[in-house]
Amino acid sequence: MTDFLTRRGSTWHFVRRVPSEFAALDRRGIVRHSTRIKVADDRLGRRASRVADQLNHQLECFWKELVGGQSKADSNRYEQARRHARSLGYDYLPHSELLDLPQEKRLERLETLVAKGLTHDPAARMALLGTAERPSFNLSRLFEEYEAATKDEVRDLSPDQLRIWRNGRIRAVAQFVQVIGDKPVTELTDADAIDYTEWWRARVVDDKVAAKSANKDIGQISRMLKDISIRRRLNLPEIFKGLRLRGEVEKSRLPYDPEFIQSRFLGGALEGLNEEARFVLYVMIETGLRPSEIVNLQEKTIILDAAIPHVRIQADGRRLKTGDSEREIPLVGVALQALTVRPRGFPKYHDNATTLSATVNKFMAENGLRPSCDHSVYSLRHSFKDRLVAIEAPDSLIDNLMGHKTYKPKYGRGPSLELKLKFLERIAFPSPARL
Repeated sequence: MTDFLTRRGSTWHFVRRVPSEFAALDRRGIVRHSTRIKVADDRLGRRASRVADQLNHQLECFWKELVGGQSKADSNRYEQARRHARSLGYDYLPHSELLDLPQEKRLERLETLVAKGLTHDPAARMALLGTAERPSFNLSRLFEEYEAATKDEVRDLSPDQLRIWRNGRIRAVAQFVQVIGDKPVTELTDADAIDYTEWWRARVVDDKVAAKSANKDIGQISRMLKDISIRRRLNLPEIFKGLRLRGEVEKSRLPYDPEFIQSRFLGGALEGLNEEARFVLYVMIETGLRPSEIVNLQEKTIILDAAIPHVRIQADGRRLKTGDSEREIPLVGVALQALTVRPRGFPKYHDNATTLSATVNKFMAENGLRPSCDHSVYSLRHSFKDRLVAIEAPDSLIDNLMGHKTYKPKYGRGPSLELKLKFLERIAFPSPARL
């Protein structure tokens, strides 16, 4: 239940105190809204919590708009001046850049104002004389501005994918502000970028993080600044250019030995794991699917009544990892057994592969199912590929089953279900007596 949901009489209400940082702009003190849901109809408050979450989101957006109101006004004024200049036949140039033009170019704009009778028109003068300042905002609002400007790029993400996308970037911005302070993005300098990179370098030297993690964070900040500079026409310098940390190592997970899978995973060692998580592992062992692909299987993508039972991986309310991830995988062995029991998928972990992986990895660690720190739930996918390589399956078939991006031109329809089944049956483990 959300922290802002409370019972008032017979109805659930949303109640939240205005945070101190917004108190000067919103003087209500405490915000109250009825969810219009009776307690008697929703005793645990589940439906009311969803309504309260929506009300809370709308309220936080309102507060952010109050803070960003001035910035938005500046942005609108600048955009209007830019469009007005274009309608008069000129590109908009800030006054400081106009002063660098040859005198005849400056006079040309003044003559246009006179010729069109616009010398007393404030909007026209602003447009041709460049007196509308480029809009700016503080670094702490970088993600907010970036998110608003790139809504088209995340429209196909599922709620959990969007949560992950947002959290990483929000964290990166917060850390950048922590290191260099909160300042207008138009005042960022090369020195700021170097300070931030050196902060990451120190953490890498102290073995607190890997260079790959540092570069991912630096890359996110750089990309946000670059995109917002283009979309908001801020003309920001590329301050992070050439500052990636060297020594980045791609550390691969170790595959499980087939004998370990047979004797431990299929030999009863997973019995203490909850059924849905256990069955996800069973499906992964014999299909090589990514955990996120398995937990998002649904009744319509689990085809059990076909001549060859199979699952269909497709973009359905979520973004697939690669364009080649859309594929069909025959079901054999323990994977077929598991999905016969679970023909509608895994609702407990639907669109929540992060929780699944955390649950499984913790169980593995506590029950001696991680021979090394380089073994994890994802190691089963590596084992699947090794088993296919061992029976000399064609590379094109392996790539198709794994959903790997090949960067090769596509010809024909690719491997058939019959061909895939032929090789999967050759690597299938003997099924346990009971799941």
